[in-house]
Amino acid sequence: MCGRFTQCYSYAEVVAYLRLLEPVATPNLRPRYNIAPTTPIDVVVDRGRGRELVSMRWGLIPEWWSKSAKETPPTFNARGEEAAAKPMFRSSFKKRRCIIPASGFYEWTGPKEARQPHYFTAGDGRILAFAGLWDRWKDPSNGEDILSCSIITIGASQWMGAYHNRMPAVLDERDFDAWLNGSAGPEVLKPAPEDLLREHPVSTRVNKSGVGDDDPSLIAPQAIPDEAALPELPKDETEPYDGAPM
Repeated sequence: MCGRFTQCYSYAEVVAYLRLLEPVATPNLRPRYNIAPTTPIDVVVDRGRGRELVSMRWGLIPEWWSKSAKETPPTFNARGEEAAAKPMFRSSFKKRRCIIPASGFYEWTGPKEARQPHYFTAGDGRILAFAGLWDRWKDPSNGEDILSCSIITIGASQWMGAYHNRMPAVLDERDFDAWLNGSAGPEVLKPAPEDLLREHPVSTRVNKSGVGDDDPSLIAPQAIPDEAALPELPKDETEPYDGAPM
């Protein structure tokens, strides 16, 4: 968790909510309904010029990493309780914070052989601002600079706990500046308010290991059999790496 999410907003919406600097040329954002780790995602950073939207690999590669990108452990999530101390994330926690805009995210219930995906969005339709970390890594094989990031997760709220024991840390709009400039600590990484999120079951096409299916029908509400709705907490998908340099 969070292993799949969506970014299907307009550029005007993300500029207005996250108060971005507008470039000379407006980017043409492609709606994405089934984002998986290691693929490029939209990320908001402030590198001293104001907030800007950039593309990054979802799965952080720390600056000191000496192996290939494919050999990076699963760092698409970073535990909020541990990120400040883990070697994989601690430099980014101190100096390179980001906000990852999302339209929603997926979680699953039911038995392993018949997993039922559920889609979570803001009840009022607003963009969700996930707390994140980012870094810049130089590929030793070709010298290419790679920007990459992680979504921070925290313990789930009581309501979310019926679906998973963790959830993305959704920042309050009042904490955007403090998170990005590093003056805020883990105290702003809280479960989303109980009345913020809504949920509905969606197509099991989301269960596919690849992301070939990527269209609006993936997030359309679906009727499900009663047994598929029974909660069975999945294995925790947050980064399992112990943080020691490799």
